[in-house]
Amino acid sequence: MTSRAPGKRVRKAPAERRNEIVATAALIGLTEGLECITLRRIADELGVQPGLVGHYFPAADELVAEAFTHATMKELDGLLPPEPDGPLPAFRSFFGQTSSVEFDDVSRLWLNARHLSRYRPVLREHVIKQELLWCRRLEELIAAGTAAGAFTCADPWGAATRILVAIDGASAYINTSADHRRAPTADMPRTVAETELGLPNGTLLMN
Repeated sequence: MTSRAPGKRVRKAPAERRNEIVATAALIGLTEGLECITLRRIADELGVQPGLVGHYFPAADELVAEAFTHATMKELDGLLPPEPDGPLPAFRSFFGQTSSVEFDDVSRLWLNARHLSRYRPVLREHVIKQELLWCRRLEELIAAGTAAGAFTCADPWGAATRILVAIDGASAYINTSADHRRAPTADMPRTVAETELGLPNGTLLMN
């Protein structure tokens, strides 16, 4: 926990303050775990009273859910930009990033959120929405690439779903035996994607 000496309170516009609270909670959830998000912890990080955080989020579960969405949306926009340079470069960048150790925190966040969503209905709604959004973004890229003739795919939604399941499967051991399993599974999502898109092995490797 970060403790700070009390200082002069800075008055911010409600929207700015709310966004600041969510962004702070998202960073904690991403790097430490969603269980570490509490109203007091966020207040300590921002140097404000817990009551101020509670004013925007009377229930901590709502803050946890929004923090998850904020973190995963930021990652999605980095991994699969809404306006990619082209389908093949976009896929190469996507698999290059998701197979790197820099993606580990995101993998942990998804595992964490899916576990907690069994007990937290509000979080579960956010997890489902993000799952479908990530799948839809990938489906759109596959459909655009198929239309442009970059590859072939008769079922973009099904292919997107199978690719994301492969990524989740490769990330399933991130909290335990990842060091022993990373090498054999690192290329699995990419090779699944190449099969789904009718591409030769290695096509989606980063140059």
